[in-house]
Amino acid sequence: MLYKIAVGSSDGVNVDLKFGEVKKFIIFEVDDKKRKLLEIRNVDNYETSAETNSCDNYEKGCGSSGCSGNGNGCNGATDVISKVEAVSDCRCVVCKKVGFQAQKQLERKAVSIFDIEGNVDKILEKIIDYYAKIDERRLNSRKNVEL
Repeated sequence: MLYKIAVGSSDGVNVDLKFGEVKKFIIFEVDDKKRKLLEIRNVDNYETSAETNSCDNYEKGCGSSGCSGNGNGCNGATDVISKVEAVSDCRCVVCKKVGFQAQKQLERKAVSIFDIEGNVDKILEKIIDYYAKIDERRLNSRKNVEL
């Protein structure tokens, strides 16, 4: 199964950035257990709609001071939403920490979250193994249903 993983890293070696700190995500493409570096994705290239950015829209994450979790008010929520859009085609996001507002937005996009700090290669190995097991179970359960 082909999917993408977005990683928040300042040096490409360690997962060491919080979701809110990421300026560029490292995107890996995974096929079975093989992975390759697909791209370095700049989050500044992703725009959000005016409706989503409205400070009157409390349900979308605005209307309170610090809605991004860092005291930035509505600009913080806009930043979170643009980062979520940047990784919305990924199966999961791996960062040192992902705040509550970002978690809610990622869940709406069906993007899994891994809050973890450490070596990128080791973390990716574990996540890829985890998804391989999940995908194998799904495949086996489908086969059992078809029989």
